[in-house]
Amino acid sequence: MVVLKSKYKIKGSTLMETLVATVVIVIIFMMASLILNNLFSNTIKNNTQSIDSYLNELQYKKQNNMLQLPYQEDYENWLINISKFEDGNINYIEYEAINIKTNKTILIVNETSN
Repeated sequence: MVVLKSKYKIKGSTLMETLVATVVIVIIFMMASLILNNLFSNTIKNNTQSIDSYLNELQYKKQNNMLQLPYQEDYENWLINISKFEDGNINYIEYEAINIKTNKTILIVNETSN
């Protein structure tokens, strides 16, 4: 039987070096996954696109006299209050949406001519 011999010795790593490298890689992946999880959850939590769209729809309805004030509604996780108030000679309509879970508030105030 012929045994091939090489001029160069190939050095391998010890078991301890392999274990240390594996542990380091696992720690890096765990930290990366925690960071990504935090980013994704914050993005979902701070997404107000649906309530912004719904408030625009309510503003449109009010402008076209399809909405009676004062107005209250529960929309998904949001409490919506629409009220009219006067400051001096100027009338305002206040659209307020409060998230039940996060207590985030969206406030829109429009000046009206009525």
